[in-house]
Amino acid sequence: MTTLQTRPAVPATIRPRIVARTGLYALLAANAAVVAWFFVQAGFASNALIVLGRLCGLYGALLMAFQLLLVARLPWLDRRIGMDRLTSWHRWTGFGVLWTLLTHAVFITFGYAQASSMGPVNQLVNLAETTEGVLRAVVALSLIVVIGAVSARWARRRLAYETWHFIHLYTYVAVVLAFTHQVAAGTTFTSSSTAKTYWYTVWGVALGAVLLGRLVLPLWRNLRHQLRVEAVVPESDDVVSVYVTGRDLDRLPARAGQFFLWRFLTRDRWWQANPFSLSAAPDGRTLRLTVKAVGAGSAGLRHLAPGTRVFAEGPYGAFTTLHRTRPDAVLIAGGVGVTPIRALLEDLAGHAVVIYRVAADRDAVLHDELRDLALAKGAELHLVTGPVVPDRLAPGELARMVPDIADRDVFLCGPPGMMTAVLRSLGDLDVPGRQVHFERFSLAG
Repeated sequence: MTTLQTRPAVPATIRPRIVARTGLYALLAANAAVVAWFFVQAGFASNALIVLGRLCGLYGALLMAFQLLLVARLPWLDRRIGMDRLTSWHRWTGFGVLWTLLTHAVFITFGYAQASSMGPVNQLVNLAETTEGVLRAVVALSLIVVIGAVSARWARRRLAYETWHFIHLYTYVAVVLAFTHQVAAGTTFTSSSTAKTYWYTVWGVALGAVLLGRLVLPLWRNLRHQLRVEAVVPESDDVVSVYVTGRDLDRLPARAGQFFLWRFLTRDRWWQANPFSLSAAPDGRTLRLTVKAVGAGSAGLRHLAPGTRVFAEGPYGAFTTLHRTRPDAVLIAGGVGVTPIRALLEDLAGHAVVIYRVAADRDAVLHDELRDLALAKGAELHLVTGPVVPDRLAPGELARMVPDIADRDVFLCGPPGMMTAVLRSLGDLDVPGRQVHFERFSLAG
């Protein structure tokens, strides 16, 4: 039997995700303390409502800058935390921005109304007409309210991603308007040059991170690597593999388990960016993605011509061996979720058990490759077929196939329903959460 030479398994002693998460929390806490200090140094206003309103406005601005950092797609953070988790934090931070800025607007309006004996509505109109930057703040808050409304779960389920994304882009308009309001009317800007420098730095870093991660880095990588379609290979009636080649791919920092946002630059596809995982470990010469036709866009990949230019953003994702904690692993795949699992098997050291869940044998994409790779690496492969009910990945079945599953890392990828069921089974089997690795495709605007 032929065996592949693999690196010795070296589980992480310090979890990269914890390091990155702790760093983000510490960064936010330190800046919150600095904001409070500058606020106190600026002095207090005539009544409590105005004081609280100004403080809420400052923390709303800080959260807005932090929200930009979370969605900047910076490689160091993305590889350690994952785009799905960063996007989730971005979403909840966004609701924090919405409520702190609404509170800011209400407290400021009622505070000044109390001091002037005007009604709240008249006071707001008066502020907008007489105070520089307030009208821009009203427009910014209105945009944030609309964006918050369409980001609620009930609205997201009813909106096409493209529609939601287009509306979400107005966040950047709101950011610029809010910043100019802060420059014009913020007490910390007018009372302290040090505080002014601090806020310019905060906004410069946040906007610079977005510019770097979302524009500069993707453009630079694509200009450097000059990606093109090398071949399109049918794997079944509704699944194809696309091989992409380019220059200096050995210098592209892609790892097995990661994904790219792929744009195939044809006349009818250049504007579509789709997240597809690598289905083979990067070898420095080609990148491979394997896609199941679930719509017109993915079905059209079968007709790509060799030589088609490709614009790829990434690599993204924390679903890699960087997060290993144990010498041995279990890889659980469902349907076309086998693509990153197949790539991970190629990259993993130590003993591995692969469990591939499909409805029928004919749905087992890349099964022959998995079988050959498992044989070469001395891994176990279980093909589990049958209907969803009864659950064939229930705790008892998993324990039967992998008796020592609680002592292994578990990498999981598949349809949402299957992943939820498997995560529940892993909990019933007392598999520690730090040993369970999964990632859901989740994109923010």
